[in-house]
Formats: sequence, structure tokens, C-alpha cells
Amino acid sequence: MTTPGSSTNPSPGIPLLELAGVTAYYGDLQALFGISLHVNAGEIVTLIGANGAGKTTVLRVISGMKPPAGGALRFAGQDVSRVPAHGMVARGVSHVPEGRQVFPFMTVKENLSLGAYTSRARGNVKRLMEEQLALFPRLAERMDQLAGTLSGGEQQMVAIARGLMAQPRLLLLDEPSLGLAPKIVEEVFEKIQEVRSTGITMLIVEQNVVSGLGISDRGYVVQNGAVLLADTAKNLLTNEMVRAAYLGL
Repeated sequence: MTTPGSSTNPSPGIPLLELAGVTAYYGDLQALFGISLHVNAGEIVTLIGANGAGKTTVLRVISGMKPPAGGALRFAGQDVSRVPAHGMVARGVSHVPEGRQVFPFMTVKENLSLGAYTSRARGNVKRLMEEQLALFPRLAERMDQLAGTLSGGEQQMVAIARGLMAQPRLLLLDEPSLGLAPKIVEEVFEKIQEVRSTGITMLIVEQNVVSGLGISDRGYVVQNGAVLLADTAKNLLTNEMVRAAYLGL
């Protein structure tokens, strides 16, 4: 399976990822209001919340696509608040965006090859490709097929595999179940658990609360650009507010 990136490890007790009081704006519109959260090495952490709550913006800040306006972003113990997206990829952060965003007129093989962005990955493309096909055997039958002709579930597999080609230490997954049939959602989350077994840390944004928290160690409820609640995944699944707001119970 994919070997995580080789960046300097944080000292014991220091989270792999930490956001402290992070704010963010789109023009004059404030999207994040002092977000603080952390992800420890080896964890799966899920962010839940309604549309427009700020979850995707959190991932964009982490991956360097949206510089924070205030607060601090630390990765492996280092301040990366002003590191651009390509620098975050080089440090070991890979972002699988909402809606998959595969390159539709490129083949599956070409899509995966583009994921090998980092210098360490470019020298291992063949091995990395073999690892992704072992993880997603269905893609082995589709390597020469245009990605835009795949089913939604297959495109999600391509998107995740492309993210893994960069040999990340931290994988950001934005709505991996979006638009997928329940059976395919189950399969995708099984694959996510397999990825976790390789030692890759994950932060997931997911509206399917049961699926997301069901494979997670911890979770955060994000509302109106702020963290409303933080707890273990098990506790969040039984929390009365979470059950009423997101499970309709």
C-alpha cells in the first residue's frame, strides 16, 4: 500500500494537524470564525454540518488553496499558515475535492499519473500505480477508459487513488459519498478504512453522518463557520442534538 510522505514527524504529543483560531474570508464575507481543531497521526476525523457551514473552506485552508486571514495552521509541528497549495502537497497533504473533479477527457491512467506531483512520487510512479490498482481492482479494467465515462463510484475511486499517488501523510476527503448509491457508499468507505490501515491520516467532510462517523475516531460539528461540538465519533452518533439535526431522530 501507499507509503506516506517522509516529512519530519511531529514530536510526541503534538498533533499532525492543528488549526488554532483560524478565520477566513471570501471577499468581505467571513466564512470561518476562529476554527480550532486537531488531527492526530493515524486518526480519521470527520467534520459534519449543514451546507454552507464552512466545512469545505476548512479543507481549502488546510490544503493551501485559501490562506487563513487569522489564526494559525500547523502541520507536523510547523507553521504552514502561508504555505501555498503546491507546498502543502510537497509536505504531504493531499486534497480530494468535492464532486471528484476527475479530468473527464483523460484516461484513468493519465488521471492517476497526474497525482504523482511530488518529486518523491515521480520516481515511483509504477509502484504507486500498482498499489492503487491493488486497492481499487476495478480501475485495473478501466485504465485506458476516459474518466468522464466512468460511473460516479468509479470516478470517486479515481479521485481517491489520484490523491494517494502523491504519497500523502494527510488525506483530505470532501464529501466522498456525494451522489453515490448506498451500496457504492458502503464500498467507498470500506476502501477509506483500507487506506487508513496503511498509516495515512484522514480528515473527512461528510454529510452522511452515519457513514462518516462510523469509521472515524473523532468528529467536529461545524455550524456557521465555527466549531459547535467536538467529541469522539461514538459519542457524536448518540448525541441528542446531532441525532435531531442530522439524523432526523
